[in-house]
Amino acid sequence: MTPQPAESVQKRYYQHSNKHLVAVDCIIFGFQNDVLKILLLKRKVAPLKGQWSLIGSFVNTGEHLDNAAKRILKESTGLQNVFMEQLHCFGKSDRDPGDRVISIAYTALMRLEESDESKVEAFGAKWVELKKKPDLVIDHNEMMALALKQLQRKARLYPIGFELLPKKFTLPQLLKLYQAIYQQKIDDRNFRKKILSFGILKKLEEKDKSESKKGAFYYSFDKKKYEKMIKNEGRFFLTLVK
Repeated sequence: MTPQPAESVQKRYYQHSNKHLVAVDCIIFGFQNDVLKILLLKRKVAPLKGQWSLIGSFVNTGEHLDNAAKRILKESTGLQNVFMEQLHCFGKSDRDPGDRVISIAYTALMRLEESDESKVEAFGAKWVELKKKPDLVIDHNEMMALALKQLQRKARLYPIGFELLPKKFTLPQLLKLYQAIYQQKIDDRNFRKKILSFGILKKLEEKDKSESKKGAFYYSFDKKKYEKMIKNEGRFFLTLVK
């Protein structure tokens, strides 16, 4: 017997069930000029037209949730193959004044120097400093807070911060990134000692002399050394000392 397509099975068994809209909302982080930023836009449609919102869209028929998130990211920034993961499902019955909408939130981390600014502008979006974030629609403030909390937790346990930095960076830049993520001062000397102790950074010959004549050496993240460390039961755990 030939199996029935999924669509026909759904029509046969679920046609009398309630239908709900499913959306994907993306909390997109970037790091630039020593500050953590988030990509936002003003809603173009009612309800809540003109108010600040996360980047989101309804999931198309037959579209996988992950693919919907990747589509939104590409449309708004021009980027593909960036770090992205599912965060949480938001499904309060009255969360959206427009209709019954269930939203799946995703967190994305990107290198802003690789982002296509023309795509961002054409999409009507804007990079906003996290500390200057305006009030957001519906439950997007809650999504934002949860995404930041997850980023802070993961940055301690995984070298996730390197997804926000350029391919080559200085230790002062790395320190400033972690200070931006945790929104607190971190002891410079202890931070350097700890991050170098993992042996997952490759020191380059080139220096950044934009802030001093002496300059600071550039480094790059060595993924192979990190994978070898994990394979040998090593552990990345970044303690933060004020």
